[in-house]
Order: sequence, then structure tokens, then C-alpha cells
Amino acid sequence: MGRFLRGRVETTSETHRTTRYEIFFDLVFVFALTRITAYMAGHASPLTLLKGLVVLLLLWISWLIYAWLGNQARADIGLIRAGTTAVMGPIFLIAVVIPNVWEPSLASRLILVLSYLVVRAVHLALYRRAAEGDRRLHRTLRIYTVTTALSWIPLVLGALLGGDAQLPLWTAAVAIDFAGGLIASTLSGWPLRSSEHFVERHGLVVIIALGETLISVGAGIGSEMINGPTVLATLFTLVVTVCLFRLYMLYSGAAGEVLMTERGPRRDRLAANAYSGGHFTLVAGTIYLALGVHEVIAPLAHHEPWAAAGSRLPWTSAVALFGGVALYLAGEVLFRGLSVRSVSSAQLLAPVVALALLPAGRYLPGLAALGLLATFLVVLVGYERVFGAGRAAHRPAATTRHDTE
Repeated sequence: MGRFLRGRVETTSETHRTTRYEIFFDLVFVFALTRITAYMAGHASPLTLLKGLVVLLLLWISWLIYAWLGNQARADIGLIRAGTTAVMGPIFLIAVVIPNVWEPSLASRLILVLSYLVVRAVHLALYRRAAEGDRRLHRTLRIYTVTTALSWIPLVLGALLGGDAQLPLWTAAVAIDFAGGLIASTLSGWPLRSSEHFVERHGLVVIIALGETLISVGAGIGSEMINGPTVLATLFTLVVTVCLFRLYMLYSGAAGEVLMTERGPRRDRLAANAYSGGHFTLVAGTIYLALGVHEVIAPLAHHEPWAAAGSRLPWTSAVALFGGVALYLAGEVLFRGLSVRSVSSAQLLAPVVALALLPAGRYLPGLAALGLLATFLVVLVGYERVFGAGRAAHRPAATTRHDTE
């Protein structure tokens, strides 16, 4: 083990960009996201939405810590490449067992937890090796290692006990883990070496999550013959996905410029808050949206299409569809507010309007509800493109000073 950890490590520079190896590494997360949607689609209920969120948080932590590691040291060279390749196996196993971890099966829960512990332990070892010579980062890692170990206690207990104890224990584990990252950031800080790399990594994970919305179309149709209502629902889904991507791209460039102009602790905090924190809301919103799309398309493909086109969505499915978009739009507000620090009234109202459409979406046929959502987003993108994009292109002058403390 000692010889392994003495392997080659190349720290990154300010101009470092996302490597192709990191994109390859993300493939296991693409698969894991599809498994979360599959689980929720098979047991659609409010409790299922919460359980899916807890597992998504565990996956988000797993992705996030390796995104920060790849910002500290090149992920495609030497020791870091070997370590990240090794943890792809445990992450893949986590994805495989996701639909079964809330069932009585102790084996599935243990596979998930033990795999997760391996992913976290390898990350801490690699990060410590990559941080050689950086006293501040070593101090941050010591704090984070303690809080990470504390979070493993309820995680393991939840896996062993199962039943009613599992959800509160796993929720506590996730809360402790996130709090630990926040404490480490506040007391010592996570130094960001390359802003451009960090912006690219988070932009790519949003694209990956949006891709899950399109994948849910195929999962809903399965091997059934295509029909008119299914084709229409597929096109509505594509419109929704394109609109959400367009909304992200309208402001992500300006946000990236802000991160690149900052220096020192101010830049580190901005990366942790706007990107590590703010982007989770975007990803969670797209996963719920994918579930809602699946619940619209599956009846159209597997039942009498025109009869199914007139059927209403269950409440849980309507909440996933419209609530997922509302959550994504709220994530946009959070991201913009923390980065460019300019959020208009229209942007603040957008998630509220998406939620206000929920009752209509519940009592409309599923196909019409999806069409209503697509129409709303087309109007929103048009408004933002014409009236909103220029306002947040730059931060107010008062916020452009550098914090080098």
C-alpha cells in the first residue's frame, strides 16, 4: 500500500482543463442515475421520492469529492488515475443494487455501504497524497476525515438494521457528511487550483443529468411499438430538456468568468457554494423530471395509446414532473445568486410558476401536462433570451474586488 501511494502524482495548474479520462469516469454515474429513476418508477410514492433523494446525495458526494481531487491533481496520470479507475468498480456495484437497497435484502444494503466506504477511503488516501507540501490542505483533510468517519456510523447502522430505522439513519449520515465538508471549508478551506476545470466539470454533470431525462423516454417505451401519442410525448420531452439546458447556458458563462476573476479564499468559497452546493439542486431536479417523464410515456407505450393519452397523472408523478422543473429552476436561482449575484424578479418567479402549474398538471391528461410544461419553458427561455440574459452578464462592480486574505 505504501509503495502504491508513492506513485506519480502531477498537481494541476491554473490553466488545467477537464480530461477525457474524467469524462470516462463519469460513465458509472450516468448508469447510477438511471438506476435511481428505475427504482422510483417502480415504487412511485412520496416516500420513494425521499429515498431516491438520499441515494442521490450519496452519489453526488461520491462524484463531488473526485471532481475536487481532479482539480488538485491530474486524474489521467499515475496514482490518481489508478485510484479513480479502482473505485469505478465499487461505484458500479452501488448503481447495480440501488433498486434493492430499501428492500429487506441485507446483502444489497451491505454491498452499497461497503462499496461507498471503499470509494470514500480511497479518495481520502489519494487526496492526502496529492496534497503533499500544502499544510492548509492537509489541515482541511484532517478535519474532513474525522467528520467523514462519523458519518459512516449511522450509514452502517442503517444498513444493518434496515426497516424503519434505515431512512432516518442514512439521512443523518448524509447530513453529517455535508456538514463535515462545510466545517472543513469554513475552518480551513478547500483550495481551488483551476477555475476553468471546475466550471467544465460541473457543466458536464448538468448535461449528464439532463441526459437522464432523455434516457427515461427509452425506459418508458421499452420494446413497444411506437405510436402517435408516444411520439408527441417524446418531442415534448426533448423540448423540455433543450429549454433547461438553454437556461443553464445563458448564465453559466458569466458565472464561470466570475469564478476565474476571484482569487484566494473568496474563490474557494464561491466554488464550494455555487458549484458544489448549487449544482446538486439542478441534478436533483432533472432526476425527478426524468421520473415524471417516464410516468407520462410508459402508459402511452404499454396501453391503448389514445385512451392512455386521456388519463391523468397520479399525484406523485405530477409532483415529480412539475416539482422537478421547479427544483431545477430554484437551483438556477441559487447558482446565479451565489455566482453573478444578480437575480431578476422573473427568475425568482419561475420556480413558483412551475409549482403553480402543478394542480393543472394533475388534472390534465398526462400528455397534455407534459405539453403544458414544455410550453411554459419555451416561453421562459424566450423571455430570458430577450430580456434577462444581459442583466446578469456581469456582476455589480462592488463585488469584483479580490479577497486575498
